Amino acid sequence: MDALATPLPTLPNTAWLRKFQRQTLAWYAGAARDLPWRENRDPYRIWISEIMLQQTQVATVRAYFQRFVAAFPTVADLAAADEAEVLRLWEGLGYYRRARQLHAAAQQIVELHAGQFPRDFDAVLALPGIGRYTAGAICSIAYDAQAPILEANTIRLHARLLAYREDPTKTAGQRLLWQFAEHILPNENVSSFNQALMELGSEICTPRNPQCEVCPVATLCRARQEKGVAEIPAAKKKMQYEDRLEVAIVVRRKKEVLLRQCGPDERWAGLWDFPRFHVASEAELLSGELASQLQARTGLTAAIGSRLTTIKHGVTRYRITLHCHEAEGASGRLRKDDAAPLVWAAVAQLHDFALSTTGRKIARLLAK
Repeated sequence: MDALATPLPTLPNTAWLRKFQRQTLAWYAGAARDLPWRENRDPYRIWISEIMLQQTQVATVRAYFQRFVAAFPTVADLAAADEAEVLRLWEGLGYYRRARQLHAAAQQIVELHAGQFPRDFDAVLALPGIGRYTAGAICSIAYDAQAPILEANTIRLHARLLAYREDPTKTAGQRLLWQFAEHILPNENVSSFNQALMELGSEICTPRNPQCEVCPVATLCRARQEKGVAEIPAAKKKMQYEDRLEVAIVVRRKKEVLLRQCGPDERWAGLWDFPRFHVASEAELLSGELASQLQARTGLTAAIGSRLTTIKHGVTRYRITLHCHEAEGASGRLRKDDAAPLVWAAVAQLHDFALSTTGRKIARLLAK
Protein backbone atom coordinates (compact mmCIF):
# COMPACT_ATOMS: atom_id res chain seq x y z
CA MET A 1 0.00 0.00 0.00
CA ASP A 2 1.13 3.55 -0.78
CA ALA A 3 2.61 5.11 2.36
CA LEU A 4 0.39 8.17 1.84
CA ALA A 5 -2.83 6.19 1.35
CA THR A 6 -5.45 6.30 4.09
CA PRO A 7 -5.58 2.92 5.86
CA LEU A 8 -8.88 1.06 5.40
CA PRO A 9 -11.13 0.71 8.47
CA THR A 10 -11.10 -2.64 10.22
CA LEU A 11 -14.22 -4.79 10.13
CA PRO A 12 -16.18 -5.02 13.41
CA ASN A 13 -15.78 -7.94 15.83
CA THR A 14 -18.31 -10.65 16.67
CA ALA A 15 -19.81 -8.83 19.67
CA TRP A 16 -20.44 -5.74 17.53
CA LEU A 17 -22.02 -7.88 14.80
CA ARG A 18 -24.43 -9.64 17.14
CA LYS A 19 -25.57 -6.37 18.68
CA PHE A 20 -25.93 -4.71 15.28
CA GLN A 21 -27.98 -7.59 13.86
CA ARG A 22 -30.23 -7.81 16.90
CA GLN A 23 -30.93 -4.07 17.14
CA THR A 24 -31.44 -3.63 13.39
CA LEU A 25 -33.97 -6.46 13.15
CA ALA A 26 -35.82 -5.34 16.29
CA TRP A 27 -36.12 -1.81 14.91
CA TYR A 28 -37.34 -3.04 11.51
CA ALA A 29 -40.04 -5.20 13.09
CA GLY A 30 -41.77 -2.03 14.24
CA ALA A 31 -40.62 0.49 11.63
CA ALA A 32 -41.05 -1.27 8.27
CA ARG A 33 -43.16 0.73 5.85
CA ASP A 34 -46.27 -0.84 4.34
CA LEU A 35 -45.20 -1.14 0.70
CA PRO A 36 -47.09 -3.08 -1.99
CA TRP A 37 -44.09 -5.21 -2.96
CA ARG A 38 -43.75 -6.36 0.65
CA GLU A 39 -47.15 -8.06 0.70
CA ASN A 40 -45.41 -11.38 0.06
CA ARG A 41 -42.03 -12.75 -0.98
CA ASP A 42 -42.89 -13.42 -4.62
CA PRO A 43 -39.55 -13.00 -6.47
CA TYR A 44 -41.35 -11.58 -9.52
CA ARG A 45 -42.86 -8.70 -7.54
CA ILE A 46 -39.58 -8.09 -5.70
CA TRP A 47 -37.74 -7.99 -9.02
CA ILE A 48 -40.20 -5.48 -10.56
CA SER A 49 -39.95 -3.23 -7.51
CA GLU A 50 -36.14 -3.33 -7.41
CA ILE A 51 -35.85 -2.37 -11.08
CA MET A 52 -38.38 0.45 -10.67
CA LEU A 53 -36.65 1.75 -7.53
CA GLN A 54 -33.35 2.23 -9.35
CA GLN A 55 -32.82 6.01 -9.39
CA THR A 56 -36.51 6.57 -8.52
CA GLN A 57 -38.17 7.51 -5.22
CA VAL A 58 -40.47 5.09 -3.38
CA ALA A 59 -43.35 7.59 -3.45
CA THR A 60 -43.19 7.68 -7.24
CA VAL A 61 -42.77 3.93 -7.70
CA ARG A 62 -45.73 2.84 -5.55
CA ALA A 63 -48.48 3.69 -8.09
CA TYR A 64 -46.41 2.56 -11.08
CA PHE A 65 -45.74 -0.79 -9.42
CA GLN A 66 -49.42 -1.41 -8.70
CA ARG A 67 -50.47 -0.58 -12.27
CA PHE A 68 -47.65 -2.67 -13.73
CA VAL A 69 -48.33 -5.87 -11.77
CA ALA A 70 -52.07 -5.46 -12.36
CA ALA A 71 -51.40 -5.46 -16.11
CA PHE A 72 -48.71 -8.18 -15.92
CA PRO A 73 -49.38 -10.31 -12.82
CA THR A 74 -46.87 -13.03 -13.78
CA VAL A 75 -43.57 -13.40 -15.60
CA ALA A 76 -45.40 -15.14 -18.44
CA ASP A 77 -47.80 -12.20 -18.81
CA LEU A 78 -44.89 -9.76 -19.02
CA ALA A 79 -43.01 -11.97 -21.49
CA ALA A 80 -46.05 -12.20 -23.77
CA ALA A 81 -46.75 -8.46 -23.73
CA ASP A 82 -45.96 -6.16 -26.61
CA GLU A 83 -42.96 -3.96 -25.85
CA ALA A 84 -45.00 -0.86 -26.70
CA GLU A 85 -47.46 -1.73 -23.91
CA VAL A 86 -44.62 -2.28 -21.43
CA LEU A 87 -43.15 1.11 -22.34
CA ARG A 88 -46.56 2.79 -22.10
CA LEU A 89 -47.00 1.56 -18.52
CA TRP A 90 -43.44 2.64 -17.73
CA GLU A 91 -43.97 6.12 -19.17
CA GLY A 92 -42.90 8.82 -16.73
CA LEU A 93 -40.50 6.64 -14.72
CA GLY A 94 -37.61 7.47 -17.04
CA TYR A 95 -34.50 5.40 -17.77
CA TYR A 96 -36.54 3.38 -20.27
CA ARG A 97 -33.76 0.91 -20.84
CA ARG A 98 -34.87 -0.62 -17.53
CA ALA A 99 -38.29 -1.44 -19.01
CA ARG A 100 -36.86 -2.96 -22.19
CA GLN A 101 -34.43 -5.11 -20.18
CA LEU A 102 -37.25 -6.14 -17.84
CA HIS A 103 -39.26 -7.32 -20.83
CA ALA A 104 -36.27 -9.17 -22.32
CA ALA A 105 -35.51 -10.83 -18.97
CA ALA A 106 -39.11 -12.03 -18.63
CA GLN A 107 -38.86 -13.66 -22.07
CA GLN A 108 -35.59 -15.28 -21.05
CA ILE A 109 -37.17 -16.65 -17.85
CA VAL A 110 -39.98 -18.20 -19.88
CA GLU A 111 -37.57 -19.64 -22.42
CA LEU A 112 -34.81 -20.90 -20.11
CA HIS A 113 -36.58 -21.43 -16.78
CA ALA A 114 -40.07 -22.57 -17.83
CA GLY A 115 -41.58 -19.33 -16.55
CA GLN A 116 -40.32 -19.84 -12.99
CA PHE A 117 -38.16 -17.09 -11.53
CA PRO A 118 -34.76 -18.74 -10.88
CA ARG A 119 -33.54 -19.30 -7.31
CA ASP A 120 -29.83 -19.58 -8.11
CA PHE A 121 -27.89 -16.33 -7.65
CA ASP A 122 -25.81 -16.77 -10.82
CA ALA A 123 -28.92 -17.55 -12.88
CA VAL A 124 -30.59 -14.38 -11.58
CA LEU A 125 -27.42 -12.36 -12.24
CA ALA A 126 -27.36 -13.61 -15.84
CA LEU A 127 -30.74 -12.00 -16.63
CA PRO A 128 -30.74 -8.74 -18.66
CA GLY A 129 -30.64 -5.60 -16.54
CA ILE A 130 -29.68 -7.35 -13.29
CA GLY A 131 -26.42 -6.56 -11.53
CA ARG A 132 -24.85 -7.78 -8.32
CA TYR A 133 -27.00 -5.64 -6.04
CA THR A 134 -30.33 -6.48 -7.70
CA ALA A 135 -29.53 -10.21 -7.80
CA GLY A 136 -28.58 -10.07 -4.11
CA ALA A 137 -31.75 -8.17 -3.19
CA ILE A 138 -34.03 -10.61 -5.02
CA CYS A 139 -32.33 -13.76 -3.72
CA SER A 140 -32.04 -12.55 -0.13
CA ILE A 141 -35.53 -11.04 0.16
CA ALA A 142 -37.40 -13.78 -1.72
CA TYR A 143 -35.37 -16.83 -0.72
CA ASP A 144 -33.49 -15.77 2.44
CA ALA A 145 -30.23 -16.44 0.58
CA GLN A 146 -26.93 -15.34 2.13
CA ALA A 147 -26.48 -12.57 -0.43
CA PRO A 148 -25.10 -9.14 0.49
CA ILE A 149 -26.58 -5.93 -0.94
CA LEU A 150 -25.11 -2.52 -1.64
CA GLU A 151 -27.07 0.38 -3.14
CA ALA A 152 -27.28 4.13 -2.56
CA ASN A 153 -28.84 3.96 0.91
CA THR A 154 -26.63 1.17 2.24
CA ILE A 155 -23.50 2.71 0.74
CA ARG A 156 -24.16 5.78 2.88
CA LEU A 157 -25.14 3.72 5.93
CA HIS A 158 -22.11 1.44 5.74
CA ALA A 159 -19.67 4.28 5.07
CA ARG A 160 -20.88 5.99 8.27
CA LEU A 161 -20.84 2.82 10.34
CA LEU A 162 -17.20 2.32 9.34
CA ALA A 163 -16.32 6.05 9.30
CA TYR A 164 -14.97 5.56 5.77
CA ARG A 165 -14.01 9.05 4.62
CA GLU A 166 -12.86 8.33 1.06
CA ASP A 167 -15.11 8.19 -2.00
CA PRO A 168 -17.23 5.03 -1.48
CA THR A 169 -17.99 4.76 -5.21
CA LYS A 170 -14.34 4.23 -6.17
CA THR A 171 -12.82 0.75 -6.45
CA ALA A 172 -11.27 0.66 -2.96
CA GLY A 173 -14.47 1.92 -1.34
CA GLN A 174 -16.68 -0.52 -3.23
CA ARG A 175 -14.43 -3.43 -2.33
CA LEU A 176 -14.51 -2.50 1.36
CA LEU A 177 -18.26 -1.89 1.51
CA TRP A 178 -19.14 -5.12 -0.30
CA GLN A 179 -16.87 -6.96 2.13
CA PHE A 180 -18.63 -5.24 5.04
CA ALA A 181 -22.10 -6.00 3.57
CA GLU A 182 -21.19 -9.68 3.48
CA HIS A 183 -19.51 -9.56 6.92
CA ILE A 184 -22.64 -8.28 8.70
CA LEU A 185 -25.12 -10.83 7.28
CA PRO A 186 -26.85 -12.94 9.95
CA ASN A 187 -27.10 -16.71 9.62
CA GLU A 188 -30.88 -16.54 9.29
CA ASN A 189 -33.65 -14.03 8.54
CA VAL A 190 -31.53 -12.41 5.84
CA SER A 191 -34.70 -11.29 4.04
CA SER A 192 -35.77 -8.96 6.85
CA PHE A 193 -32.20 -7.95 7.66
CA ASN A 194 -31.35 -6.70 4.17
CA GLN A 195 -34.68 -4.88 3.93
CA ALA A 196 -33.97 -3.34 7.35
CA LEU A 197 -30.62 -2.02 6.11
CA MET A 198 -32.24 -0.31 3.12
CA GLU A 199 -35.02 1.07 5.32
CA LEU A 200 -32.51 2.37 7.85
CA GLY A 201 -30.53 4.14 5.14
CA SER A 202 -33.63 5.53 3.48
CA GLU A 203 -35.56 6.70 6.55
CA ILE A 204 -33.00 7.36 9.30
CA CYS A 205 -29.45 7.59 7.92
CA THR A 206 -30.43 10.16 5.31
CA PRO A 207 -27.98 12.19 3.20
CA ARG A 208 -28.82 15.42 5.03
CA ASN A 209 -29.91 15.81 8.66
CA PRO A 210 -29.76 12.11 9.56
CA GLN A 211 -31.86 11.20 12.61
CA CYS A 212 -29.01 9.92 14.76
CA GLU A 213 -31.01 10.52 17.94
CA VAL A 214 -33.50 7.78 16.99
CA CYS A 215 -31.14 5.49 15.08
CA PRO A 216 -31.24 1.96 16.54
CA VAL A 217 -27.52 1.46 15.94
CA ALA A 218 -26.25 4.95 16.80
CA THR A 219 -23.99 3.65 19.57
CA LEU A 220 -22.28 1.36 17.04
CA CYS A 221 -21.63 4.07 14.45
CA ARG A 222 -17.97 5.10 14.13
CA ALA A 223 -18.82 8.27 12.19
CA ARG A 224 -20.99 9.45 15.08
CA GLN A 225 -18.27 8.61 17.58
CA GLU A 226 -15.84 10.69 15.50
CA LYS A 227 -18.42 13.49 14.98
CA GLY A 228 -18.05 13.02 11.24
CA VAL A 229 -21.55 12.02 10.15
CA ALA A 230 -22.10 15.19 8.10
CA GLU A 231 -18.87 14.68 6.15
CA ILE A 232 -19.44 11.00 5.38
CA PRO A 233 -19.73 9.76 2.72
CA ALA A 234 -17.36 11.99 0.79
CA ALA A 235 -19.13 14.29 -1.66
CA LYS A 236 -19.24 13.15 -5.27
CA LYS A 237 -17.64 15.22 -7.99
CA LYS A 238 -20.37 17.46 -9.43
CA MET A 239 -21.69 16.62 -12.88
CA GLN A 240 -20.61 19.07 -15.59
CA TYR A 241 -23.75 19.77 -17.60
CA GLU A 242 -23.80 20.76 -21.26
CA ASP A 243 -26.48 23.14 -22.56
CA ARG A 244 -28.33 21.90 -25.63
CA LEU A 245 -30.98 23.50 -27.84
CA GLU A 246 -33.57 21.27 -29.52
CA VAL A 247 -36.76 21.77 -31.53
CA ALA A 248 -39.85 19.56 -31.68
CA ILE A 249 -42.14 20.01 -34.67
CA VAL A 250 -45.90 19.45 -34.52
CA VAL A 251 -47.02 18.47 -38.02
CA ARG A 252 -50.81 18.35 -38.36
CA ARG A 253 -53.15 16.57 -40.77
CA LYS A 254 -56.72 17.54 -39.85
CA LYS A 255 -57.20 16.06 -36.33
CA GLU A 256 -54.01 14.01 -36.51
CA VAL A 257 -50.40 14.79 -35.73
CA LEU A 258 -47.20 13.14 -36.88
CA LEU A 259 -45.31 10.89 -34.45
CA ARG A 260 -41.94 9.23 -34.88
CA GLN A 261 -40.75 6.17 -32.96
CA CYS A 262 -37.23 6.69 -31.61
CA GLY A 263 -34.67 4.31 -33.11
CA PRO A 264 -32.74 1.66 -31.12
CA ASP A 265 -29.63 3.82 -30.70
CA GLU A 266 -31.46 7.02 -29.80
CA ARG A 267 -32.47 8.57 -26.52
CA TRP A 268 -35.87 7.11 -25.52
CA ALA A 269 -35.44 4.12 -27.87
CA GLY A 270 -38.81 2.53 -28.63
CA LEU A 271 -40.85 5.51 -27.40
CA TRP A 272 -42.83 7.82 -29.65
CA ASP A 273 -42.04 11.51 -29.97
CA PHE A 274 -42.75 14.45 -32.20
CA PRO A 275 -40.06 14.93 -34.87
CA ARG A 276 -37.20 16.46 -32.93
CA PHE A 277 -33.95 18.10 -34.01
CA HIS A 278 -30.81 19.47 -32.41
CA VAL A 279 -30.03 23.03 -33.50
CA ALA A 280 -26.87 24.99 -32.91
CA SER A 281 -28.55 28.31 -32.16
CA GLU A 282 -31.79 30.27 -32.19
CA ALA A 283 -30.77 31.69 -35.56
CA GLU A 284 -30.98 28.24 -37.13
CA LEU A 285 -34.71 28.22 -36.32
CA LEU A 286 -35.21 31.15 -38.69
CA SER A 287 -33.17 29.66 -41.51
CA GLY A 288 -34.38 27.06 -43.98
CA GLU A 289 -32.09 24.41 -42.47
CA LEU A 290 -34.66 23.07 -40.01
CA ALA A 291 -37.31 22.71 -42.73
CA SER A 292 -34.75 20.82 -44.82
CA GLN A 293 -34.04 18.46 -41.90
CA LEU A 294 -37.79 17.89 -41.44
CA GLN A 295 -38.16 17.04 -45.13
CA ALA A 296 -35.16 14.68 -45.05
CA ARG A 297 -36.43 12.83 -41.99
CA THR A 298 -40.16 12.67 -42.76
CA GLY A 299 -40.56 13.26 -46.50
CA LEU A 300 -42.84 16.22 -45.79
CA THR A 301 -42.28 19.76 -46.96
CA ALA A 302 -43.33 22.49 -44.51
CA ALA A 303 -42.37 25.87 -43.13
CA ILE A 304 -41.47 26.19 -39.45
CA GLY A 305 -44.25 28.23 -37.92
CA SER A 306 -45.22 29.71 -34.58
CA ARG A 307 -43.88 28.49 -31.25
CA LEU A 308 -46.35 26.54 -29.10
CA THR A 309 -44.26 26.23 -25.96
CA THR A 310 -40.77 25.92 -24.52
CA ILE A 311 -39.81 23.10 -22.16
CA LYS A 312 -36.62 22.97 -20.12
CA HIS A 313 -35.50 19.55 -18.89
CA GLY A 314 -32.42 17.51 -18.12
CA VAL A 315 -31.27 14.20 -19.62
CA THR A 316 -28.03 12.59 -18.38
CA ARG A 317 -25.37 15.28 -18.83
CA TYR A 318 -27.49 17.66 -20.91
CA ARG A 319 -29.59 20.66 -19.86
CA ILE A 320 -32.02 20.91 -22.75
CA THR A 321 -34.10 23.84 -23.91
CA LEU A 322 -36.80 22.41 -26.19
CA HIS A 323 -38.77 24.78 -28.40
CA CYS A 324 -41.97 23.28 -29.79
CA HIS A 325 -43.12 24.75 -33.12
CA GLU A 326 -46.02 24.18 -35.49
CA ALA A 327 -45.28 23.13 -39.07
CA GLU A 328 -47.14 25.25 -41.61
CA GLY A 329 -48.42 24.07 -44.99
CA ALA A 330 -47.15 20.50 -44.66
CA SER A 331 -47.39 18.46 -47.87
CA GLY A 332 -45.83 15.36 -49.40
CA ARG A 333 -45.75 11.63 -48.70
CA LEU A 334 -44.38 10.09 -45.51
CA ARG A 335 -40.94 8.58 -45.85
CA LYS A 336 -40.71 4.86 -44.97
CA ASP A 337 -38.23 4.18 -42.14
CA ASP A 338 -38.26 0.71 -40.58
CA ALA A 339 -35.76 1.73 -37.87
CA ALA A 340 -37.81 4.77 -36.78
CA PRO A 341 -41.38 4.48 -38.12
CA LEU A 342 -43.59 7.50 -38.73
CA VAL A 343 -47.36 7.43 -38.11
CA TRP A 344 -50.31 9.80 -38.14
CA ALA A 345 -52.01 9.68 -34.75
CA ALA A 346 -55.31 11.24 -33.71
CA VAL A 347 -54.77 13.87 -31.03
CA ALA A 348 -57.58 12.26 -29.02
CA GLN A 349 -55.72 8.92 -29.07
CA LEU A 350 -52.24 10.10 -28.06
CA HIS A 351 -52.75 8.55 -24.61
CA ASP A 352 -52.48 5.12 -26.31
CA PHE A 353 -48.87 5.79 -27.32
CA ALA A 354 -45.83 5.44 -25.08
CA LEU A 355 -44.46 8.96 -25.42
CA SER A 356 -41.25 10.53 -24.21
CA THR A 357 -41.64 12.77 -21.16
CA THR A 358 -41.58 15.96 -23.21
CA GLY A 359 -43.69 14.33 -25.92
CA ARG A 360 -46.39 13.70 -23.30
CA LYS A 361 -46.26 17.35 -22.20
CA ILE A 362 -46.75 18.46 -25.81
CA ALA A 363 -49.59 15.95 -26.22
CA ARG A 364 -51.38 17.38 -23.17
CA LEU A 365 -50.97 20.87 -24.61
CA LEU A 366 -52.49 19.75 -27.93
CA ALA A 367 -55.38 18.02 -26.16
CA LYS A 368 -56.40 21.37 -24.65
